[in-house]
Amino acid sequence: MSGHSKWHNIKTKKNATDASRGKIFTKVLREITTAVRQGGPNPDSNVRLRVAVDKARENNVPQDTLKRAIQKGTGELPGHIFEEITYEGYGPKGVAVMVEVSTDNRNRTSANIRHLFSSHGGNLGENGCVNWLFQNKGIVLLAKEKGKEDDYMMAAIDAGAEDFREEMDYYEVTVEPESLIKVKQALTAAGAKIQSADITMVPNTFVTLTGDDVRKVLSLTDELEEQDEVIHVFSNFDISDEELQRLSG
Repeated sequence: MSGHSKWHNIKTKKNATDASRGKIFTKVLREITTAVRQGGPNPDSNVRLRVAVDKARENNVPQDTLKRAIQKGTGELPGHIFEEITYEGYGPKGVAVMVEVSTDNRNRTSANIRHLFSSHGGNLGENGCVNWLFQNKGIVLLAKEKGKEDDYMMAAIDAGAEDFREEMDYYEVTVEPESLIKVKQALTAAGAKIQSADITMVPNTFVTLTGDDVRKVLSLTDELEEQDEVIHVFSNFDISDEELQRLSG
């Protein structure tokens, strides 16, 4: 797993504040509406929607609010027409960065994303400039439990997982996107405590960061993630566990 994903997992545990929860609501609801427009309103056949709905429920999004987001996606309710755009570029030290946004104003968002890249020592590139460095995968993170690793590994592999590995304080399961829900259900049935389950872009190669470069790249990715229009930020930097422990306090 990339250092960025590790760092994001640490931040998720530390920053469960009301302010960040409001941003989570905004991002998840936009993701739901966009997923419905692209793949239909049935979460059983639309994996992206199912993942977004599960995330909404995990964050206590009210059922009525969730329903309205789905209805906006089908056109049953009026609302802003959000366009999904992926921006690609490079951050400090040549780190590859992909930014998925959902916006109702392409010009405003493009200018904002370009400014954030340039102000942090990076540059926005053309479509396709870094996409080839990533693979679309499902990632499930599980809380570590003593004596349960083999049980969870077998449950995941039997359900179609590609890989099962140990990180600092959790297990990481990699799957094809279409198998994500099945694997998550199998792990839940095995008693695993699911920390997160997302469809993401996994890097094929990594850029290892140390010292001040860590701060520079994290500043860029953190500011990108803070934007309301930004749904996901993917990058291929790697940070040692020692650096992560220092950063997380």
